[in-house]
Amino acid sequence: EFDDVANDQRKVIYEQRNELMAANEIADTIRSMRSHVLNEVISEYIVPETIDEQWDIDGLILRLKDSFAIELPIKSWLAEDDALYEATLREKIISAIQQQCDEKETMVGTEMMRHFEKAITLQTMDSQWKEHLAQMDYLRQGINLRSYAQKDPKQEYKREAYSMFTDTLARIKHEIISLISRINIQTEADVAEIEQRQPREMQLQDAEYQRQAEKASRSSDKQPVKTGKKVGRNAACPCGSGKKYKHCCGAIT
Repeated sequence: EFDDVANDQRKVIYEQRNELMAANEIADTIRSMRSHVLNEVISEYIVPETIDEQWDIDGLILRLKDSFAIELPIKSWLAEDDALYEATLREKIISAIQQQCDEKETMVGTEMMRHFEKAITLQTMDSQWKEHLAQMDYLRQGINLRSYAQKDPKQEYKREAYSMFTDTLARIKHEIISLISRINIQTEADVAEIEQRQPREMQLQDAEYQRQAEKASRSSDKQPVKTGKKVGRNAACPCGSGKKYKHCCGAIT
């Protein structure tokens, strides 16, 4: 049963990665992901349905600078516009960050930006997935100790593995948007450097992914995971949440 949990999660990640590899471009996915991530971040400092006296504007300004490389005059916006409330402030922040990305695309070119978005997404999924597998191994090694606390180790493993997986998917989205936002493009030399680097990095990332997939299949005591059958958008998510795939792990793609 431990293998089943890991294999179900692996199936989700592999299918998402295959969809991304097959896509010509993922601009709409990135735009939707950016809105989702930014709304999550904003909610940490501007809790929905709270009054402005409860908002942590200083914390939000610092977080946006650190995570997305943008300094926004949010305090000035609020001082200049009394009608600026939670929902409109969110829209203004997200619009400003989207505009920053659009300006970078104008500088680097649409084709290169699409290539960069895809490379960053695949690289982030691969690195976060490898980290998740290491955490799963650590969890599995210590899960039998739960029996001493009169808890079912298998159920505890499933519960914690699901929680870890959802956290990993959230980190993937955040890291993708953060990296894309923080890319520094100021001169034609920066553009040339990206053009030279990205194809090589894509090849290395894909080779590493294939090695990890083969290693995972060899190390499994059960039948290797079959990735040929596509998970339907309205089907139950393989991760075990009980939600539809499109509302759960499939939200990335």
